[in-house]
Amino acid sequence: MEKNGTNTPPPPYSSVDFTVQPSSKSYEDVYGLPLDLTPHSYPHYIPQYSPPVAVPKVAQPNASPRKKKGCCGNNAQCYGGSGSALILIGLLALAIWLGVRYGTRLATASILYFNNDDDNNSGSFLNFDNFDNCPNTTVQCDARRDCDIGTDETNCVRFGRDNSLQVRTAKDGRFLPVCYDSWDQNMANRLCEGLGFRKSYNTKAIKTQNSTGLTLVDRSEAPIQGLVNVSSSCPNQQTVSLQCVDCGKQQSASRIIGGTIAKSGQWPWQVTLHYSESHVCGGVLIAPDFVATAAHCFPRQMSNTRNWKVYGGVVSLDNLPEPFLVEKIIVNKLYNSSTNDQDIAIIKLASQVTFNEKVQPACLPATGQIFPPGMKCWTSGFGTTESGSGIASRDLMEVNVDIIDTRVCNSRNVYRGAVTNHMLCAGTLEGGKDSCQGDSGGPLVCPGEERWYLVGITSWGSGCGLRNKPGVYTKVSSVLPWIYSTMQQERP
Repeated sequence: MEKNGTNTPPPPYSSVDFTVQPSSKSYEDVYGLPLDLTPHSYPHYIPQYSPPVAVPKVAQPNASPRKKKGCCGNNAQCYGGSGSALILIGLLALAIWLGVRYGTRLATASILYFNNDDDNNSGSFLNFDNFDNCPNTTVQCDARRDCDIGTDETNCVRFGRDNSLQVRTAKDGRFLPVCYDSWDQNMANRLCEGLGFRKSYNTKAIKTQNSTGLTLVDRSEAPIQGLVNVSSSCPNQQTVSLQCVDCGKQQSASRIIGGTIAKSGQWPWQVTLHYSESHVCGGVLIAPDFVATAAHCFPRQMSNTRNWKVYGGVVSLDNLPEPFLVEKIIVNKLYNSSTNDQDIAIIKLASQVTFNEKVQPACLPATGQIFPPGMKCWTSGFGTTESGSGIASRDLMEVNVDIIDTRVCNSRNVYRGAVTNHMLCAGTLEGGKDSCQGDSGGPLVCPGEERWYLVGITSWGSGCGLRNKPGVYTKVSSVLPWIYSTMQQERP
């Protein structure tokens, strides 16, 4: 993450080459595989799997395999003996190499939901498209669960400025503040637990300018949207401020602009995702049980959740602590692998993280919180420090980047309309400060009042640190409803 000419560029994510034309040869022509996939002429990212030098590590058999007979899933073919294991491992290594080399997926038709609940040694995956079944009579936010997994009762709570608690009910349809009268710590804990945060961190009264609010009229176990009535005003114009987790705080704040090695505790929300003992992607701790990352980090051939590990509080890959194990990986069903749109996934950890000075969550942005063009933010990761290199940085690197106006980023000389409403650009049009391969899924954070907010998830770009080719990130504020909905459905 350093300037061109004098320093090498920095680390994050996936790169796109807009000059590449569709190949006249198919994958079958080149590799003898029965696939008719050719590189995209439309911008795409290179999934950041293990660097080529790490592939032999992936190809090694597990030191303590959990082999079981009859472990084939539906539509799977069983192979016996060590020969089948070598074949499968070889295919995995080849798939990873193809992903790194050509930046296309071997399977892009469906978005996957991974879990680790069964006894299948290979893990399991389900098609997440249309996974929730909702009847035609479904009413959003009426505190009655109509859909199979309850998506009709998610996205009924959000947080505004000063952590203002806002709730939408079926009676009104608008997000309205909750009156502080009759509010207490027990209600705060219940609501935060329901959102996937386990408990609340802080709640207090704040002044509101709204003439309409929601009065708490019931204290049953129903969701909050079923416990309130619309009121013309709140007593003393006081409404609820609620913070579910202490977040966005650094233990170390000294740094040098331009791409440097990060210090311990400087970016405590940064995690490294490892598959079969190799760094693959970055991630961001957002709650005791949840990590946000990029959807493109999880291809079908890497669906075994037992092979994924999450390391937090790390500033060097040569000094890893005990990992956090993975229970589930939830990929946004609206993620588009062709356009990179809504490139986000949530990892549910097998057990909650204990926060300390080296491990802390980043704050999710408030609804309506603005991070304007020109704002100075930071991105970090273990990705390569040289464009085109296949070697990850052993040290956590950091670089400051500026938010770039989307209209500029979509201009003819930059990304020519490829940046959607769910993306944002950060870096510099002059080049030199950027994220790069291996930083995928890592954080773009911006400072607020004494806290740091997760503004972007490292997603894609054209090269690393090139002129007029800044980094492109998933805009967290745009996918915030999906994040909260997922955490609510998967709450511990």
